[in-house]
Amino acid sequence: MLKLSENPPIIYPPEATIEQIEGRWWVAHTKSRNEKALAWMLAKWDIPYFLPLTEKVTHRKQRVFKSLLPLFGGYVFFNGGEEQRYRALTSNRIANVIEVADQGKIVRELSNIEKAVTSGLPIDPHPHLKVGERYRVSAGPLMGCEGVVVRKKNVTRILLKVEILGQAAAVEIDSELLEPLS
Repeated sequence: MLKLSENPPIIYPPEATIEQIEGRWWVAHTKSRNEKALAWMLAKWDIPYFLPLTEKVTHRKQRVFKSLLPLFGGYVFFNGGEEQRYRALTSNRIANVIEVADQGKIVRELSNIEKAVTSGLPIDPHPHLKVGERYRVSAGPLMGCEGVVVRKKNVTRILLKVEILGQAAAVEIDSELLEPLS
């Protein structure tokens, strides 16, 4: 298990945001448990990437262990042209590269996930739901994020989906901060 300080940055280059990184986004479907190793290799090769990580706390023998796990297990998002795609494939850590047809949509969806991960709010992987009402967050650290609202154990959460993966992440939100989308 890695120490928290030994994990790769969530986004590379660390000072950038998803919206600031120009170029074509790709989705790397990694070999089992290779997400962080791939992220380190991409950083070494100066290839921009996004690997959303979430903190997991476990208790064993009266000790507390904290670890960072990929929010979307088996996937790393990276940016670049054909040369960077080929370079990533040479890492031997990728099972398949998924081409992203709608670049604008993936940037919007990943920006939502980036805001949620960096907000410090609790975030969990969640299966994507096709039914439900869509809302936009009107204030706070998630302002501008759009998603489907669900309730779990009397707690309101907004699902931030990444449609190309068929997955979503749920983050807790105050229902007063939500406005319906028409």
